[in-house]
Amino acid sequence: MASSKLVIASLLIFASLLLLLQVAAADVQDSAKGDVAEKTLPKKMDCGGACSARCRLSSRPRLCQRACGTCCARCDCVPPGTSGNLDACPCYASLTTHHNKRKCP
Repeated sequence: MASSKLVIASLLIFASLLLLLQVAAADVQDSAKGDVAEKTLPKKMDCGGACSARCRLSSRPRLCQRACGTCCARCDCVPPGTSGNLDACPCYASLTTHHNKRKCP
């Protein structure tokens, strides 16, 4: 009788140790995945600076900045230069207004 209680107690201790090892291994894997995710995330674009450069020659700079800022926030890119170069950022070029005019300057 005492030996069966000892066997059962040993099995319970063994099972709890296995459970602790599995939890520790899962924690190590999660932290490793977090490190990889932080390194692979693309950096957010500085929309303010990019739109300032894009709109610096505009006849309506505040309107240009507002439209460019909206487009940049959605697409996370702004084509280089003050006009054109829309092939550098297809998302930026594809946004339109309700009247099917290009939204982004």
